[in-house]
Amino acid sequence: MLIGIDVGGTTTDAVLIRNGEVCSTAKVSTEPGNLLSSLLEALDAVSRDVPPEQLERVVFSTTVITNLIAEGKTDRVALVLIPGPGVNPASYTFPDSFYLKGAMDYRGREIDPLDEVEIRRTVGLIRESGFSRAAIISKFGQRNSSHELRVEEIFREDFPGCKLELGHKVSGKLNFPRRIATAMLASATRERYQEFVEKIRKALDERNIRAPVYILKADGGTLPVEKSIEFPVETIFSGPAASTVGALALTPEGQTSVVVDIGGTTTDLALILSGKPLLASKGAKLGGFLTHVRAFAVRSIAVGGDSVIRVKDLSPGTKQITVGPDRAGPAYCMGGKETTPTDALKFLGLIEVGNPERASEAIKVTASELGKSETETAFLIVDRVARMITDAVNEMFFEWEQEPAYRVWEVLQEKKARPENVVGIGGGAKGLIAEIAKKLNANPVIPEYAEVGNAIGAAVARPTLTLNLHIDTEQKMYSVAEEGEIVSLSTTKFGNLNKVRLDEAETLASELLRKRAEDFGISEYADEAEIVNSEVFNVVNGWYTSGKLFDVSMQIPAGLIPEWKRGEKA
Repeated sequence: MLIGIDVGGTTTDAVLIRNGEVCSTAKVSTEPGNLLSSLLEALDAVSRDVPPEQLERVVFSTTVITNLIAEGKTDRVALVLIPGPGVNPASYTFPDSFYLKGAMDYRGREIDPLDEVEIRRTVGLIRESGFSRAAIISKFGQRNSSHELRVEEIFREDFPGCKLELGHKVSGKLNFPRRIATAMLASATRERYQEFVEKIRKALDERNIRAPVYILKADGGTLPVEKSIEFPVETIFSGPAASTVGALALTPEGQTSVVVDIGGTTTDLALILSGKPLLASKGAKLGGFLTHVRAFAVRSIAVGGDSVIRVKDLSPGTKQITVGPDRAGPAYCMGGKETTPTDALKFLGLIEVGNPERASEAIKVTASELGKSETETAFLIVDRVARMITDAVNEMFFEWEQEPAYRVWEVLQEKKARPENVVGIGGGAKGLIAEIAKKLNANPVIPEYAEVGNAIGAAVARPTLTLNLHIDTEQKMYSVAEEGEIVSLSTTKFGNLNKVRLDEAETLASELLRKRAEDFGISEYADEAEIVNSEVFNVVNGWYTSGKLFDVSMQIPAGLIPEWKRGEKA
């Protein structure tokens, strides 16, 4: 049996899946100040009558990291940066930054040595300034980490209590500013996230649950909870990821759809192209910074089923309905104090939840302010919400269409095309998706169990894994971006280094990804790996080719575990 739990801004949803079928669901109120309590309440609700030894997998989708960053509750981090030539450090907007001399070129060759006197002076300043953690990031440190490692050694000598993060271990991809942001946020959130994981483990032990536990990531894949401590920032945006994978699980294979997840507080938008969720090529944006965190191309807008409805005076005799962006608790028909879109949906008989008398009462008050009939007012509210979401989808298409994966998909269609479906996920989907789909000229799809689609997405998401291999035959070395180590090519099966072929480089990448999957305990998914990008460049010295540079990117993409029986669930 499988359990999936998703923490939303309004409710925490849970599902229990047995033999590929949903057999139990639960919704509990999310306590923003105590997410763990909400998680465990939902867990207990779906597993109460289940012997713990029958549980095979538990997956959490959590907003812990997202909330820490959004609420400014992350720990303060000293950024020790080695930018080298080419960029004026004044152009960076990162806080608490300390700059050091030293530089590597793009192939990892030292072109400017470190100044150890400067390093020790900087470490002393960081200690005196009251920092307890620091992130050390050098440009092209992923090609040669020796500068970062030497600075780390000096920190250990002069400031042994400082918690350190090294840029090349957090991300080995090119783009120095994104690597800075990723390392900074990893350092700033790691300790609090680790505390959260330890509490989860303790709570599961108390319940005698020994099943493997996973955390959902921003790219729609799962990560063993122990490994997630090493990569805390990868767990951001797991809510939108859960709804996207949920839509994937609940609709027929290979379809192209806009996913609209309507919660109580926000609506999340995502895109599935021919059965593959669209990834953001620039990485996730966190705290105003682009990062190297792989994430679906999603957007959240501040409109949901519990958004407050107000009547605004535009001019004498002219009034207009506004929706949100705030939420003042549950809908009036659910015991709240303000009129919301949920009340309009209940009044019109479009949803089943809520008290009809209280819904009528709420709409009556708003209709009186607006000077229109109650029925007309309810329709105006629904139309306004649907139009806001539709406008956001159309705006998002301008971003989606710039993504390389979208352009490739469009070429394969041999025509300019838009998704045929709008898939509704979440508690507010049933009453709104038909109108949204109509405005988008698409088919409305509301799958069975759509109201807990996020939890289903978490439960059935398979692990994802990436590997970016860089080979430099002239320097006789290779590196894996995600590992942060430089390895001699003498350890490989390559023969003549001057005659290495691209297919041999791809084979090495495949072998390394399989080993990485084994280290993560997900070797059974290694066969799903695919090559994302593969290229080779000649290194020319004088008039002769003196070596080759290979770059191969592989991934185990987002998808569903085989235990889920998609069948006819659409």
